[in-house]
Amino acid sequence: MAELSLESIEFIKILASSDATILQAGMNEATRSRLDDEIGVILREYYHENTRGTQTGWTEKLLKVGIDEDVGKSAIACARRLGIDIS
Repeated sequence: MAELSLESIEFIKILASSDATILQAGMNEATRSRLDDEIGVILREYYHENTRGTQTGWTEKLLKVGIDEDVGKSAIACARRLGIDIS
């Protein structure tokens, strides 16, 4: 399971508030790999918890650090536009 580090929290917040086109233009392979391997796992588990009712604990963890449902949904939408498989 992925860890919720300060960097992960900031990355999720950036995804939620950014335009995917701009992020895509500035994304290098290392950033894309991190998005796939770490942030994608967190957002995927969060998505599953909120759509399938699985108890992953990510909703609670994200709420504790100020990432509410709207921010979570925005981050998921941006990640999908960047080609990250969330579902």
